[in-house]
Amino acid sequence: MEHLAQKLVDWIKEQVSEAGCEGVVLGLSGGLDSSVVAVLCQRAFPDNTLAVLLPCYSDQTDMDDALLIAQKHAITTVTVPLGSVFDSVLKALPNGEYDPSTGKLAEANLKPRLRMATLYYFANRLRYLVIGTGNRSEGAVGYCTKYGDSGVDILPLGNLLKSQVRELANHLDIPSRIIEKIPSAGLWEGQTDEGEMGLSYEELDRYLASGQATEEVRRRVDALARSAAHKKAPPPVPPF
Repeated sequence: MEHLAQKLVDWIKEQVSEAGCEGVVLGLSGGLDSSVVAVLCQRAFPDNTLAVLLPCYSDQTDMDDALLIAQKHAITTVTVPLGSVFDSVLKALPNGEYDPSTGKLAEANLKPRLRMATLYYFANRLRYLVIGTGNRSEGAVGYCTKYGDSGVDILPLGNLLKSQVRELANHLDIPSRIIEKIPSAGLWEGQTDEGEMGLSYEELDRYLASGQATEEVRRRVDALARSAAHKKAPPPVPPF
């Protein structure tokens, strides 16, 4: 695990150097993936890593966990509360004759998009790269918000399954309460990654690593991947 951690640290350094930037900025949510990325970034740039806490009607436990990681690993943080901004955007939007069933997700996706815009503000001001926290498991099924948490410059964990991220977290001395808590994007109260995907990370990782899965899991993963393919592709342009 130390060999992997050092390779990732070196890779982050290389990417920042090649981009002509001076450091890194990331959103620190208090979850497993962002905690691992924050520690790797701090090892790469001890004096030029900024972790931004972006509460938007967030669970206070998540904010406490984010601060715990930052304090334990001496990571510089700034907190930008987005609740009032989120409310203002919703208030500014027109009330149309929309399908009521689309409202919950449309509103929830505003949160990661506001976070993305905030991270790029800091990146522009500091000449930093925005570091994403997505992993291979999420990427395979498109579990992200387009132009939200997917709007980043590099993805250090992009080739690691969720189970591998947990192994790395143990090696990096991430507190067990963060490693063991139920993964959630924090989009609404009670929301979980596995609940939205309709399968567990264990099932997903097994399928991605070995091809072994029940027919139900296989169909679910393949369907998610197909429906989210547009998230990975550049916007289509006419062939003429």
